[in-house]
Amino acid sequence: MIRRWVERGVARLAEQHTALLTQQQQAWRRMLRIPSVLQSALDTRVGTTQHDVVFTSGSRRLLRYRRQTRAVHSPPVLFCYALINRPYILDLQPGKSVVQRYLDQGFDVYLVDWGVPTQADCGLTLDDYVNRFLDEIVEFILREHSTDALHLLGYCMGGTIATLYTALNPRRVETLTLLAAPIDFGSPRSLLNVWTKRKYFDVDAFIDANGNCPAWFLQLCFLYTKPIQNLLEKNITFYEQMEDARFLTNYFAMERWVNDNIPVAGETFREFVKKLYQNDELVQGQFHLGDRRVDLGNISCPLLLLTAENDHLVPPNSTNGIQPHVRSRDIKAMTIDAGHVGLVVSGKAHKTFWPESTRWLAERSSRATTAS
Repeated sequence: MIRRWVERGVARLAEQHTALLTQQQQAWRRMLRIPSVLQSALDTRVGTTQHDVVFTSGSRRLLRYRRQTRAVHSPPVLFCYALINRPYILDLQPGKSVVQRYLDQGFDVYLVDWGVPTQADCGLTLDDYVNRFLDEIVEFILREHSTDALHLLGYCMGGTIATLYTALNPRRVETLTLLAAPIDFGSPRSLLNVWTKRKYFDVDAFIDANGNCPAWFLQLCFLYTKPIQNLLEKNITFYEQMEDARFLTNYFAMERWVNDNIPVAGETFREFVKKLYQNDELVQGQFHLGDRRVDLGNISCPLLLLTAENDHLVPPNSTNGIQPHVRSRDIKAMTIDAGHVGLVVSGKAHKTFWPESTRWLAERSSRATTAS
């Protein structure tokens, strides 16, 4: 019996020793891969779908994506991204590009790049972004295609902007697609809704002190909505997957976007927080842009609502909350088991979710009659 006990003890020690050697070898392999990991970071490209800048105004640009063949469907699609971070998240990488999904479906595709506001732009308001900047972009596209309306798709804050524009210009929007767009701000399910409450956040004092909402502030807010995942789990996973070249490419593409922050014009940020997050004026019919009241009841076009079940920034009920307030009869709501960003970049989303979404739009489009 003693002999058996000793043999088992020796066997366990041998197993532990082997496991330790394996761990040491893995650690050394990872250390030796550091130069290639750094090279992967340098080589990773984002926003790679070929495009032309067809319109500029100040720091704002309008990108038109190139097609190898003429468009099949009409009218064109305009992507309206948020004023936070960079719009290439919608064209992150080959195989993870929402832009490419719509090109593949046969559409002409445009995307708004809002540029980077300077301190001189701190006085820009939502009225400027909706009724000046977005309106001149839409007018340019309609003129280029000799059409009266286009398909408008808005992501996150860009979806709010797209909704405001559609409510004020319903004849110019053929269909409206809202992608994780905050519309009903009354939900307490998002930390952003809690953090922006008046008793926690004095937005007037903050903007009066800073001019614009700084990029670093926005990044910290987003990081600390999921601190364990963003600051701990992500780095552990990176260490464990350092030997996977495909993982590294995906990781560095996302890291580039996550850290590519830009400020938000001060008055726009102040208005967004006070009138929407704090007062929830949009769904209550009290929101004004300039001297015009934004009436969601003016929206009667086909409406596609795309949400993520695990979205910690914009809960699905915030986007779906638009439904009781519009006159649209053709409304489709789709959700996916993903997060706010996974909605546009996950492999699962691009396998089934986006093909179905683009088909929805194709079924509500006309056949293109001329090359464009």
